[in-house]
Order: sequence, then C-alpha cells, then structure tokens
Amino acid sequence: VQLQASGGGLVQAGGSLRLSCVASGSLWNTAAMGWFRQPPGKEREFVAAIRWNVITTYYLESVKGRFTISRDNAKNTVYLQMGSLKPEDTAVYYCARKLNGGTYDYTGEYDYWGQGTLVTVSS
Repeated sequence: VQLQASGGGLVQAGGSLRLSCVASGSLWNTAAMGWFRQPPGKEREFVAAIRWNVITTYYLESVKGRFTISRDNAKNTVYLQMGSLKPEDTAVYYCARKLNGGTYDYTGEYDYWGQGTLVTVSS
C-alpha cells in the first residue's frame, strides 16, 4: 500500500484548504483511512478518520465543525476539507491506512503512512 498526500500550503487564518490522499496497492482489507497532524515540536495527533465501507467518521474535538473528511472509493482517494483555519492548525498532515477495527485515534492502529503535507496558517 502506498499513500500520496497533497494539498498543503500557506493560508491566512480563517481560510480553507483541501488535502487529498491517493491510495494505491492492495486495499481490499482496509478498515478506515485517517488524517493525523504533527505541529512543530509536538507529537503526532489524530485529526479525523473515515471507515472504508460505511459512512462513519471520527474527529478530533477541536476540528469538529471546521474539518470534513470524505472519500471517493472509485478513485481510492480520501479528502480532508479544512475550513476556518487557525494558526494552531499549522502542522504536517499525514494520511494513514487502518487495517482492523478498534480505536481510530491511535497512531499504532495504522499500518501505512503517506509522506505528509505541510499546512501553514498565518495569523
């Protein structure tokens, strides 16, 4: 499985960005796809996840109502639409594949990771 994330960039506070993650390889046993982020000098944290075969989503509390995760299975692509961006959203954003059920906000539950895309929100 390979994951290619894109869409990051520099945006002013209050602005929007859409991240994309294209997955390739053997995805038949994918349980979910997730987005994580790693702010400068901090640990990687969960942002959002979406189950692969049903429309069930999960979000970090601080992004609820501002971020929306979605997927297009035909294109093997997962999106993260980010709105009302804040400087504290500045981070490298990673997409990841989750193989099994269980918790969705733990990095150890994900087996494949994309390379990351940098989002910088200026105040």
